[in-house]
Amino acid sequence: MMDIRAAWLGTACLLLAGFSAGIPPFGWLSGPVMAQSRADSEAGAAEIAQPPKRSVIRFVTSGDYPPFNYEDEDGVLTGFNIDIARAVCLELDVTCNIVARKWNELLPVLGRGEADAIVASIKVSPGSLKVADFTDRYYFTPGRFVARKKFRSYEMTPEGLEGRSVGVVKGTAHEAFVNRYFRDCKIVSFGRNYDARQALREGQVDFLFGDGMGMMFWIHGTQSAGCCEFRGGAFSDQRYFGDGIGIAVRKGENDLRRQMNKALAVIRSSGRLEELFLRYFPIKIY
Repeated sequence: MMDIRAAWLGTACLLLAGFSAGIPPFGWLSGPVMAQSRADSEAGAAEIAQPPKRSVIRFVTSGDYPPFNYEDEDGVLTGFNIDIARAVCLELDVTCNIVARKWNELLPVLGRGEADAIVASIKVSPGSLKVADFTDRYYFTPGRFVARKKFRSYEMTPEGLEGRSVGVVKGTAHEAFVNRYFRDCKIVSFGRNYDARQALREGQVDFLFGDGMGMMFWIHGTQSAGCCEFRGGAFSDQRYFGDGIGIAVRKGENDLRRQMNKALAVIRSSGRLEELFLRYFPIKIY
């Protein structure tokens, strides 16, 4: 208390001296003292704004979604998403702690503060944004057309495919997309992916439209028997196929989200992201 009173008395004496000398009130603060005070304030503000340095980021994922996140034969978590998390940790110079949980537990675990982030291909959507924030997107799942390799080429536009038969899975965003933009095609809906793909193999439909990621694995898997290939480019309408995949963090965790965004930007610009894609995915889907 005595220190506070002494400080106030000192200030009062300086002000009185200034008035006596004809110096405008507080004019003495415009010199070096004012500059030093401003510098000290700015340094203090910068110190406060600087987020505390993390030593570890606690990720949760699921262990049964290959090749994105899964446990190998030795029970070790691996996959595209796992490598993304490790690359982020490496860039931020922190330890990665990645634990597998059941899919339906991921968002609740994050909300309770038992994890810092989720890296498990959770789509950024109005529903997920209600319970979590997301980093910048590091991959998207576009819609793609597939045809038999020996089937003749067509321009993959609504006009080019007019009158051709296109298979889709009933009740999906891909069915809704085709119904809206390719309405002059002969749209054939199937109950399951398996049925739609078999129909394409056997020539019951001319084209198949669906999830580009899933189609890629089917094309290069044993079930397709090498029958088919992508035709045309990727369709990435966010209203139908979502806003991509990012790392989920707790609502309001802006410091961590910004740090991860910087790391993801470096991973992308350095070519590391493309290397990981080529490691896990046989062909580009975009």
